[in-house]
Amino acid sequence: MNSLVTGGAGFIGRHLVQRLLEHGDRVRVLDIGEAGALTRHAEVVRGSVCDPSVVRAAMNGMHRVFHLAANPELWARRKRDFHETNVVGTRVLLEEAARHDLERIVHTSTESILASASRATGLVNEEAQPVLEEMPGPYCRSKLLAEQAAWEAARRGQPVVIVSPTLPVGPGDYRLTPPTRMLVDLLNGTIPAYLDFRMNLVDVRDAAAGHLLAAQRGQVGRRYILGGTNIWLGELIDCLRDLTGLSMPRRRIPYWLALAVAAVAEVTADLVTRRRPAAPLAGVRLARHSMAFDSSRAERELELPKRPLRESLADAVAWLAAEGRIARDLTKESVQAGYPQDDRDWGVDRIGR
Repeated sequence: MNSLVTGGAGFIGRHLVQRLLEHGDRVRVLDIGEAGALTRHAEVVRGSVCDPSVVRAAMNGMHRVFHLAANPELWARRKRDFHETNVVGTRVLLEEAARHDLERIVHTSTESILASASRATGLVNEEAQPVLEEMPGPYCRSKLLAEQAAWEAARRGQPVVIVSPTLPVGPGDYRLTPPTRMLVDLLNGTIPAYLDFRMNLVDVRDAAAGHLLAAQRGQVGRRYILGGTNIWLGELIDCLRDLTGLSMPRRRIPYWLALAVAAVAEVTADLVTRRRPAAPLAGVRLARHSMAFDSSRAERELELPKRPLRESLADAVAWLAAEGRIARDLTKESVQAGYPQDDRDWGVDRIGR
């Protein structure tokens, strides 16, 4: 099987490429950035998904396409970057894919467009109906427009399956996506207080496996949430404290205060510093909604695997330490053990799924 992975040098993309290679696929990666060690194992094409000629050449001879290329940030210096990469890039890829006889096109969406559209207090599932006007920022708007393009391609007869990973954690996040950056800030003690909210964390290796399973077993024109464990941020902080021995923030702040601080920080970032704010406004707005997800469809229909959250966090912490991303000293024995030294099963028994 010949597989093209756009964004294959990204966090989930790297793990997906590895999974495909282990599966016996011949893999081609299309990415605008450096692919690093991938060059020894997969063919790498440097270029943008917004360039039709580059996409056309990369897709030649492929049997299936995994479209992960996107701008995953919640803030950007140029707001139009979200539309150009996430929307235009998706449309270009789907237009070129229509010229090929592909077995599957797996489009990577995001859970954030479902959460922001849902006013439910419980678990969010695939039935949530996102509304463009309700998206909390340019990232979410662009990802919803990209997903709408994927739905339209499926209605035209293209073999599109949509996957919506939740927040990926684990080893190998060289570009530091927002979830890993949150872990780094907590581990380095740069967050004095926090806004507690419920979220879903998925092991990046399970999310990658879910992409391959969606190509193999997913139903065309169907969405699958690739989720892991639902957990409150306060519980995640407790878990990291037990896992590493590091001090963690204990003070919570109310939503209105977090929103006000984020609004000021975003204006300052946009007009003065031109640097990413510590807490992007879109992220705070997302935290107001239910960010707990039901991934039972993917578990049932795809047989999505699910690692224990503490294993994923331990692997993420160990990798970040090895990469020199953690400035504070860790409790060596705790990190090596890979889980809290008590009988709590973080994010599972304590809050359910």
